[in-house]
Amino acid sequence: MIDGRTTHDKPLLCVENLKVYFQSNGARARAVDGISFKVREKETVCIVGESGCGKTVSALSILGLIPTPPGEIVDGQIIFSGQNLIKLDEKSMQKIRGNHISMVFQEPLTSLNPVFTIGDQIGEAVYTHKQIEPEALFQYCVQLLNDVGIPSPKQRLSDYPHQLSGGQRQRVMIAMALACDPDLIIADEPTTALDVTVQAQILALLRSIQKKRSMSVLYISHDLGVVSAIANRIYVMYAGIMVEQGNTDQIFRSARHPYTQGLLASLPSLSKRGKRLHSIPGSVPNPAYKPTGCPFHPRCSHAILSCREEFPEMCDYSEGHQARCPILFKSKGYKESSPPQRAGKDSKGQVKY
Repeated sequence: MIDGRTTHDKPLLCVENLKVYFQSNGARARAVDGISFKVREKETVCIVGESGCGKTVSALSILGLIPTPPGEIVDGQIIFSGQNLIKLDEKSMQKIRGNHISMVFQEPLTSLNPVFTIGDQIGEAVYTHKQIEPEALFQYCVQLLNDVGIPSPKQRLSDYPHQLSGGQRQRVMIAMALACDPDLIIADEPTTALDVTVQAQILALLRSIQKKRSMSVLYISHDLGVVSAIANRIYVMYAGIMVEQGNTDQIFRSARHPYTQGLLASLPSLSKRGKRLHSIPGSVPNPAYKPTGCPFHPRCSHAILSCREEFPEMCDYSEGHQARCPILFKSKGYKESSPPQRAGKDSKGQVKY
């Protein structure tokens, strides 16, 4: 049990060495470049990272929603309930989507169809997998809206998306995801466009539903503050690779990768009130033109000469806690007389060697 949340050893989803590349203007963009992670039964796993690091592409790959072309899964396995989803044909995947794995997207206003009522859209999701009579379908949709905390659910079923608030639209998306009682829900930054109060309500709703229905949740976010409230385990993603993984306590109390440390340092807190918040210099590299060696080295204050030449392997810090930074892992072994040669900064703040 972690922070009062029970985890189970049996993996429901196992992603191994997943690589997803895109062809664009003659260049090959390595959006996801060999990631591995697991989601156990009844567990909440969070993938964290900046925009452009490959989080959403990873999620869409699980559901077989990568547009081909220009995208292509070039390597890896996605094992769900014992079967490799990459090997399934489209007809078989349609039986998985919604029925066993559902997704809550980031912006519900663009995900919901503006010309159909809420009832039509929830009903379609149910009817696709569970062909039930119209009256029973109506009552089931009412119950779904009631479960996600939408007031006057019978009346809301006849509303259109634009008639609902942002928080209500996101609750509708969660209701649609729950329609067929899936084993796994993928939530792709579902609270990003919401204010803080509504954000907290949506997170509380997800926790409550997960506990009630014994589901697994794969939560994608750029905000470690949000992740701290719901995660059992956390994977930190940067430039298409996993740079650190561990349980919530390990990540927040003893982060071992410079990127994770930078994300944590940028979180606002009462102790930082009135002070300038930390920011990581630079930006995520273009996936078509990644730097050699460690992809984070151009932005890293700990980088040494070998960082731009050698791709780092995962280092084991403690049980289940790994980070892709051998420099910090070995740092205690360096002698004062021969410290590692660090990278400097030029006049524009860029790393130089």
